[in-house]
Order: sequence, then C-alpha cells, then structure tokens
Amino acid sequence: MNRVYNFSAGPSVLPEEVLETARDEMLNWHGSGMSVMEMSHRSKWYDEIIKKAETDLRDLMNIPSNYKVLFLQGGAWTQFAMVPMNLMKKGKADYVNTGSWSKKAISEARKYGKVNVVASSEDAGFTYIPELNPETFSRDADYFYITTNNTIYGTRYTKLPETGNVSLVADMSSNILSEVYDVTKFGLIFAGAQKNMGPAGVTVVIIREDLISDVQPEVPTMLQYKVHAENSSLFNTPPCYSIYICGLVFEWLKKLGGVPAMQKINEEKAAILYDFLDNSKMFKGTVRKEDRSLMNVPFVTGDKDLDARFVKEAEQKGLVNLKGHRSVGGMRASIYNAMPVEGVKKLVEFMKEFEAKNRI
Repeated sequence: MNRVYNFSAGPSVLPEEVLETARDEMLNWHGSGMSVMEMSHRSKWYDEIIKKAETDLRDLMNIPSNYKVLFLQGGAWTQFAMVPMNLMKKGKADYVNTGSWSKKAISEARKYGKVNVVASSEDAGFTYIPELNPETFSRDADYFYITTNNTIYGTRYTKLPETGNVSLVADMSSNILSEVYDVTKFGLIFAGAQKNMGPAGVTVVIIREDLISDVQPEVPTMLQYKVHAENSSLFNTPPCYSIYICGLVFEWLKKLGGVPAMQKINEEKAAILYDFLDNSKMFKGTVRKEDRSLMNVPFVTGDKDLDARFVKEAEQKGLVNLKGHRSVGGMRASIYNAMPVEGVKKLVEFMKEFEAKNRI
C-alpha cells in the first residue's frame, strides 16, 4: 500500500528514512541480538542510545552546558503541573493566554500559586498573538510562561517577550526543532515528542541548572526535576523505544543540515500553502498574517457542508487528517518537519481542483 500524506496534528508524520531504519533494526539493534523494545534501560546498549540522543539534541539546538536535557513522561499535561510545582518558590507567575493549551496550563498553575494573565487573545478566538506590555509583567514573578506555537489555532510567536530577570518558560510542543531558537533566552523549554521529534510517550525538558533545586517535600518524587536531572533521565524506566526513535529523528535532522536548514524548508512549505489561501476565492486562512504558524495551518470555506466534503474527498486522494480541531471546525494542515514539500504541493493541487469543481 502506498503511504498517504498525513497532515495530523499529532501523533504526526515521521520521516520515512527513520521508519525504515527502525524497521531494519527492529529485531537486532547493532548486533545486540535484541530489539530496543526488549533492552534494559540500564544496559550498555541503551546507555549508548540515550546519551547519543541527548548529544544530538544539544548539537541541534545549541544547548549550553549549564542546561540539563531530560527525557520524561506524561506529556505537556504533566508539565503544566510540574512547572509550578518546581518553579513557584514565591508563589507567583505570569502567563500569556494564546489558546487551549495555555488555558489548561493556567488552570493547573492556579492550584499552586497566583497566576497573572498578562495578555490574552481569547477575544478573537485565539486567531492572533497579543501585544505584550512590559508594564503588566510581575517583576517578582517566579517565571513567565508562553506557548510558542498554538497547534489548534495556528498562531506562533515571531518575537519573544523580554522578561528581564524573570525566567521564560515555553511549551514548545508543536514547533520544537522547526525554527532556530536561542535556548539561553529561556529558563525552561518542554515539548511532547509526538509532533516534531518522535512517537508519543516521551516529553523533552530543557532546564537551566539554577532552576533545579530542592522543592517542597510534598511534591511527589516523580514530579521533581532535580530527581530526574540527578539520575540522567533514568530514575525509573524511561519510554525507551520513543527516545530511540527521537534519536533517529535527530540524526535525520543533522544530515539535512540541522535546524537552520529545516527552518528554510518549513518556510517554503508554509509559503506555498499561505500563498494559495491568500489568493483563493473559496478557502480562507483564519489567522492574522503576522502571527501565522509554520507548523499548523487552519483554513475554512465558510460552509460546513463544503468543509466536510473537502475533508472526505481529500482522504480519497491520500491527503489524510485534514479535519480541524473539534473546538474550531474547518480544516487544518499540520506540516511538521517530516511532511515533505511534495505533500504540501499535492494538497494545494487538490485544493485548486476542489475549488474549480465547487465554485458557487
């Protein structure tokens, strides 16, 4: 069977080369006589896998030595709680509300301290990134929290907030490794793997060492960054196979030329789709132009029945998972790192055909 072009928001498309390597190594990883799925996380083989994955991620993101890289579990949802549990020392944090995931993070953080929502774009259905006024920032906040890319609504920060001495914390789940970021601008970055790094099951946390300190004794052991940092992500059995696949993705990215090369490809893919949307008489993008995501592109026809027909007919053409999030409707094309340029061209080709056939 031919592979489809998978526009899913997550779990999402993986590079074919990575899947082929995983297939070839499935029964016998590098002469070990066993699959990575069967290995002890304490074995010399797995030690090699996890250490190389960390080294490659450090290279790709230019992560300084005073930051720890942790491979954890529990997804972004667990990080919504772990961040305030570990970082809220004075009991106050600033958050920007740019969508469903930041709302959930705000709700979790309120269980542990005072949350100052400095700005929100909820008034316009999260279709833009709000302007930030530094006068609204709390100078005594423990941290300042943003979601760099909003998967559901298709917005992204093109400029990071200047937070001074307050550590910037970012949920980078849907755009990590898609564009160049200066890690030193952040105190903590976290990202679920299942969009740009690998399969579901592993969450990467990049945290500056000065933020890893003793926490309140009532914080569960498994939810302390300090514990995971001291044990090099091996405190308990990690999601071994997911980390292995992430490692293969990191190798693939390095071969391509790293994040700067990937960013150029992503900008090209996004431009192909947005240029069509801007000139179409039927399809319309839903996001303010200056805040458009490179990863998630929501669009509509303005007619729910037509939207449904488009999604159905696209699937028949091998263009799958284009239905928009249930809270938004319409369509959404997630064009993560592993989506080839060819896939976006095929999508636009079909959109042109559909428009010509269904002109009102």
